[in-house]
Amino acid sequence: MPFGDILGQTTAKRILQNSLRNDTLGHAYLFSGPAGSGQMKTALTLAQAIFCTTLKDDACGECLECRKVEHGNHPDLKILSPEGNSIKIDQIRDLQRVFSYRAEGGNPKVYIIDEAGKMTVQAANSLLKFLEEPPVPAVAVLIADNNQSLLPTIQSRTQRIPFSPLPPEMMLQELSNEGVSAPLARCAASLTSGLEGCRELLAQNWFAEIRNLVLQLAKESLGKNGSAVATAGQKLFKTGLGEHLDTCFSMFHLWFKDMLYFLYRKHESIVFIDQLDFISNHAGTRTASQWVTYMDYAAESKKKLRSNVNAQLCLEQFLIRLES
Repeated sequence: MPFGDILGQTTAKRILQNSLRNDTLGHAYLFSGPAGSGQMKTALTLAQAIFCTTLKDDACGECLECRKVEHGNHPDLKILSPEGNSIKIDQIRDLQRVFSYRAEGGNPKVYIIDEAGKMTVQAANSLLKFLEEPPVPAVAVLIADNNQSLLPTIQSRTQRIPFSPLPPEMMLQELSNEGVSAPLARCAASLTSGLEGCRELLAQNWFAEIRNLVLQLAKESLGKNGSAVATAGQKLFKTGLGEHLDTCFSMFHLWFKDMLYFLYRKHESIVFIDQLDFISNHAGTRTASQWVTYMDYAAESKKKLRSNVNAQLCLEQFLIRLES
């Protein structure tokens, strides 16, 4: 895949292509930015461009070397990702063993460490010297949502390449081209920072169900008759959707923000666009400060979940606060 096929990330692509063009490629890069904003795709394109036999500063996608990367069987490319919850020292040692042999072609070898912030301390320390002085010419790409999750000594040995969240309109256009319905696409794009993240979320069977349930609960909570609490227990936890409660609260946050968007005449920013009639009829039933308070309730509930508060209790308390 050529760099031009990667959505957004103009700065990252310019830095990498200039380095390829001017033969100033670094020995180690840190692709830092929100998950799903194209880091892995860019890393693979960089690997293709390094190995490509047709182009100097890009990947043609057609030569044998490019196709080997695309099919996941290039002998000079190694990709590491967490085993379980972490990247372990044995994985780094295996990487060092593989990279003790020279590359098959005349180019440097490439290794990509996905979710590099999940390296154990032992793994990170084992990587340090190898990162700076590999036994054979090599280019490293470390991918991390937050560069601060890496040891300072690793950060100092890499060139940081910043990745930014993709503009929602760019993701929506791409998803529309793929046949995704606008209501689901707008919701997914508002909950993720990249196209791959959107696709992963949309591929989950529960995503559309959670969205429908949030709409039902949100509408019932405006009635102040207690029905939302009863519905929550019946629909959410008896159908196995309770494990996605974090996403549920995020959607509530979007719903209340939509009410504010309507009050402030920012209709183009409304996420639940298919609910515009309902929103237009109910946005004025609360003040802007009340909608902001409801957004705060949703954010507080997400924090409680992370503190291991009982999930059903957390949701019921949230809905009771909305109905009070």
